[in-house]
Amino acid sequence: MVKGGLNCDPKGLIYESYRIANISPEECRTIFLDWALSLPTDINVTEALTELQQNYEDDHFHHPMTLLIRDGLGTTTRAKRRNRKPPRNLG
Repeated sequence: MVKGGLNCDPKGLIYESYRIANISPEECRTIFLDWALSLPTDINVTEALTELQQNYEDDHFHHPMTLLIRDGLGTTTRAKRRNRKPPRNLG
């Protein structure tokens, strides 16, 4: 069994961050970076962030980790758009 019950958080880093009283945004960024760097390569980051958001946002809407997860989802969306080829000018 994975700590926290989510396959996208195999070490339980995100799970534990929500259990730390008065955790700061800086501490959350450190944990988030560790989580991102330790994610198995076969896990899609956008799907993992979406799963984290679905599991934690309702109960922890204003938590600094929730804010990072939302930012991460926005970043992955922007990155996808940036990597797309621009439409061809047919005129």
